[in-house]
Amino acid sequence: MSTPSAVATPVDFDTYGDYVVKASTAPTGAFNRPVYRFRDRITADGSSGYKAEPGRYHLYVSYACPWAHRAIIVRSLKKLENVVTLSAVDPLRDGRGWAFREGDGHTPDPVNGFRLLREAYEATEPGYDGHVSVPVLWDRETGRIVSNNFPDITIDLNTEFNQWSDTSLDLYPEPLRPEIDTLNDLIYRTINNGVYRAGFAATQSAYEEAVTTLFATLDTLETRLADSQYLLGDHLTESDIRLWVTLVRFDTVYHTHFKTNLHRLTDYKSLWAYTRHLYEIPAFRETTDFTHIKTHYYRTHPQLNPSRIVPLGPILTW
Repeated sequence: MSTPSAVATPVDFDTYGDYVVKASTAPTGAFNRPVYRFRDRITADGSSGYKAEPGRYHLYVSYACPWAHRAIIVRSLKKLENVVTLSAVDPLRDGRGWAFREGDGHTPDPVNGFRLLREAYEATEPGYDGHVSVPVLWDRETGRIVSNNFPDITIDLNTEFNQWSDTSLDLYPEPLRPEIDTLNDLIYRTINNGVYRAGFAATQSAYEEAVTTLFATLDTLETRLADSQYLLGDHLTESDIRLWVTLVRFDTVYHTHFKTNLHRLTDYKSLWAYTRHLYEIPAFRETTDFTHIKTHYYRTHPQLNPSRIVPLGPILTW
């Protein structure tokens, strides 16, 4: 999965565009991410009610979405492809939300035959009226969503499936957890969600605050990575995956589409080298689809890109 450019069938964008602005913007003009309602956990011993078992769980993802991309990478790194199944939605999201369609890299729903991801939410909670997001971790046995809370999903994939996964790699080792948790909080607030806070800000002041904070953290991490292979020395962790999914989209989408344009990622010597180094790892490179990424962002946010034209660039040497 690689190259950037896409043409897709036009769909109705108006409802989704209105939804993003009206439902997610505070009176100050600041973007507020919706609450993720389903937060059950998988445990190795089943004490949570959801026992780690091969073939029981399915991930609904979008290759365009950075939050879902984390789960795809962890599943691949831990070699869980034959344990937790996966399918992708269409990168074009219209007023009805994420949809299952046949296409390049996305398919009809192979588990339940749903046409829309919203049907999985309504099957779990009849009359569901909240935000419909990816990733979704689905339980075949109970016929319901276990979680749509992306931070928990990757932790559970790493820690609870050790009977079937590659245990030589631990992305959340106990001795490093306090430092990983601190880093994850910073990365989420200022970078992962920071680009959205800039892109969907409804006032100049909210936009400037988000962009200033975003680049202050990038500057800090540039210094941190100047003499370190990963964020925590020579150990690849959850924090690297959480940071990387935003960095890999930065120059391609966020710099232009979300107006995070104080600098390009390629202007940062250490961060750019770090991003390219991780891209060389198959679990990162082979799960990155720039066509899905560009199609989704440039064609499903009409309030940001009314023409829905997908740019040809930038040309980046990965």
